[in-house]
Amino acid sequence: MADVKEARVPDIGGSAVPVIEIMVKVGDRVEKDQSLVTLESDKATMEVPAPFAGVIKELKVKVGDEVDEGHVIALVEADSDAPAAAAPKAEAPKAEAAKADAPKAAAPAPAPAPAAAKARSASKSSGPVNVTVPDIGGKPVPIIELMVKVGDTVTKDQSLMTLESDKATMDIPAPSAGVIKELKVKVGDEVNDGDLIAVLEGEGGDAAAEAPPAPAAEKASAAAPAAEAPRSEAATTPAADVPVGGAPRTPPVSFDASVVMPGSVPYASPTVRAYARELGVDVAQVKGSGRGGRIQREDISGYVKQVMTAGVPTSAGGAVAGGSGLTLLPWPKIDFSKFGEVEEKPLGRIPKISAANLARNWAMIPHVTQFEDADITELEAFRKKLGEENKDLKVSPLVFQIKAVVAALKKFPQFNASLDASGETLTLKKYFNVGIAVDTPDGLVVPVIRDADKKGLLELAAELSEISKKARDKKLTAADMQGGCFSISSLGGIGGTAFTPIVNAPEVAILGVSKAAMKPVWNGKEFAPRLILPLSLSYDHRVIDGALAARFAVFLANQLGDIRRLLL
Repeated sequence: MADVKEARVPDIGGSAVPVIEIMVKVGDRVEKDQSLVTLESDKATMEVPAPFAGVIKELKVKVGDEVDEGHVIALVEADSDAPAAAAPKAEAPKAEAAKADAPKAAAPAPAPAPAAAKARSASKSSGPVNVTVPDIGGKPVPIIELMVKVGDTVTKDQSLMTLESDKATMDIPAPSAGVIKELKVKVGDEVNDGDLIAVLEGEGGDAAAEAPPAPAAEKASAAAPAAEAPRSEAATTPAADVPVGGAPRTPPVSFDASVVMPGSVPYASPTVRAYARELGVDVAQVKGSGRGGRIQREDISGYVKQVMTAGVPTSAGGAVAGGSGLTLLPWPKIDFSKFGEVEEKPLGRIPKISAANLARNWAMIPHVTQFEDADITELEAFRKKLGEENKDLKVSPLVFQIKAVVAALKKFPQFNASLDASGETLTLKKYFNVGIAVDTPDGLVVPVIRDADKKGLLELAAELSEISKKARDKKLTAADMQGGCFSISSLGGIGGTAFTPIVNAPEVAILGVSKAAMKPVWNGKEFAPRLILPLSLSYDHRVIDGALAARFAVFLANQLGDIRRLLL
């Protein structure tokens, strides 16, 4: 028979932090390690996982409650095979902490006092200071944001960059005040415990000459004395079981709620920053309503709403008044269960992100779609021949479409551009990175083929296969999906005759490709069967007019229609 067990807050560093999101409801079935709630401090967010599989019987917290280590967050009717230790009593967290401290007590004593005093003295001297990644649980995580650049002056504990794992985001603080002399990483890089990420010149911290990163084999034995050094660090990732002293445990999460982003850096938590990125919002443009001007999630939502309804008054009932005097009704709220059986299913992470971006792009970009047909009869024959000669490589039609798009972008540079938020400045790009929409079980993602103009057909085929596999295996990094100039959304393998793709801001155009079909085409003497590919070119009408779009589409069709042009 299943037992009702307690799911508790793990070691989060000893400070009470608020619950900002509850991810389950009573009656939900959860698996072991499935996230139950999200906690947040000023510097980090963490998700509390289910310690065992079962059914949620009762939630003991609500959004806004503050919790600490050992706090009961839910009662779970655990599966019969769940270990009894999964439901600790109130004293359990302390007991577990004592056990975790046992290896530390047995660890070798730290360096003699004179050496320690010398190290402390050195740490207060001026000179280059190495900034390394603190303990984040032993798994590589990507850098999603750099908050400083070389030459910037920073204060102690100012956030330098943000890391993001599947379950947490964390800021890396400056160990001392000074000037950024060198950045060793860029957005999209993956880093791990002890990696060197920056060098700064200033007072305090560990001098670069005296602080080489510890070898991985020494990290466990060095953990105990290192923990005694006073420091402010970002949250560690709670997802991994890290062996310490021979016993698996969840690494502690250290919160520091007292640190406020100084200077011109927006005061917002990593979670809020991630939410802003999902919606394409520059947090520097948002006014915070929280204590000390802290930017809240609601501030981001309000900013988006204001931008999308700028100049459009809102009625007291929540409806939006249009410029013609008409009023758009608020979104209908209907109890669908009155009409029959229903099932509620939350949107996944990718569809939620996509929905926000698509809504913004559709509302803020004046779309027009130009349709054109390309005769790809000869191209398809050549593609099949190329495939037969390279059986270990999948040469898809998309490879040729990328080549044709690059040629068209070179011919019409206004399509290889981005319009700034004010709508007044157009940035023309001299590089050619093409985004490719990939269908995955979790939804559409758009990885980017970089420098497509410098690669041949077979190179593009190999890279396209590799990046598509990464997308389906959920291994894409943030860097894989950044820097696109123009996107292609191909539905050719599914069907359809035409569609209107939505421009992927800040790009100004996107090509939709439908399924090719054999059609009779008049050649001047007779109707002959030809393979026709439908093209749908959506564009931002603020940047591109109809005549230019038509020329681009015709040029593109001609490129695809004559294989010799693609080989130039």
